[in-house]
Amino acid sequence: MDSNFIDYVKLYARSGDGGAGSVHFRREKFVPKGGPDGGDGGRGGHIILRGNKQMWTLIHLKYRKHIKAEHGGNGEGGKRFGLGGSDIYLDVPVGTVAKDSETGEVLLEIMEDGHEQILLPGGMGGQGNAHFATPTNQAPRHAQPGIPGVEKWIILELKILADVGLVGFPNAGKSTLLSVISAAKPEIADYPFTTLVPNLGVVPYRDERSFVVADIPGIIEGAADGKGLGIRFLRHIERNSMLLFMIPTDAKDIKAEYNILLGELEKYNPELLDKQRLLAITKSDLLDEELLAEMEAELPELPYVYISSVTGLGIQELKDKIWQMLNV
Repeated sequence: MDSNFIDYVKLYARSGDGGAGSVHFRREKFVPKGGPDGGDGGRGGHIILRGNKQMWTLIHLKYRKHIKAEHGGNGEGGKRFGLGGSDIYLDVPVGTVAKDSETGEVLLEIMEDGHEQILLPGGMGGQGNAHFATPTNQAPRHAQPGIPGVEKWIILELKILADVGLVGFPNAGKSTLLSVISAAKPEIADYPFTTLVPNLGVVPYRDERSFVVADIPGIIEGAADGKGLGIRFLRHIERNSMLLFMIPTDAKDIKAEYNILLGELEKYNPELLDKQRLLAITKSDLLDEELLAEMEAELPELPYVYISSVTGLGIQELKDKIWQMLNV
């Protein structure tokens, strides 16, 4: 198990204050009463999120609880501007969502490699007194203070970007399938919740094409209400283009299991039901053609494929069907 997979962090962030404008008058040997020449304050540093496709986790931010950008410098005489505060760049995985921790409002989403968005803008610097001279007030003795930065408690959530999300109860064979069709090496064992973190696999297809599959930890009844691993992993399904439901042939009632899984997804987010769905009936090498034919009468109404990750039964048909559905 990869304990380094972190898909949720909460941190305090504060952008830099803007520097104050300067109150200053030109004073030179032969110009005893020079005009105002106070410079502007510098902008405070931004806090910026940047997408990085090399990252798959938020672990690098787990222990970095306080992030503060630099303040802008104050303006000076001679119309010298204060230095801008240095911006802080936080590299995050593609698929990261930033939220206000108090309101839950989504502030921004990072959806592409190299994509940059300002999470918290730095405060603007104040104008120096050189800006405030008028014909009736040629020696203004005031300047603007800098605008304070923004401070918030921020939640960063990672929602994995994949073409296909595997949906099923624990022990449905999701990890085994992923290990067969891709180079991913998920932990596999015969007990519930072997998969404690999402696993991604790139599945090679014909003519050097490929698609990405995410093995989401097993759903149990009540997951949408927080039971088991709960909604911690349901959010990763939101970004998948299609859902591959996996139910073994030895399930007591395949249609009932499918309806429970569908119900959990609907409770969590009804929009998930708008995604394309495909059913893979696993461990099908255990049944002969007569039993498979009997089973068909009791299957839910959606496209299905009989597969066996052990013998390879139906695996190419499954990949063909997925590719077809992804490219409708």
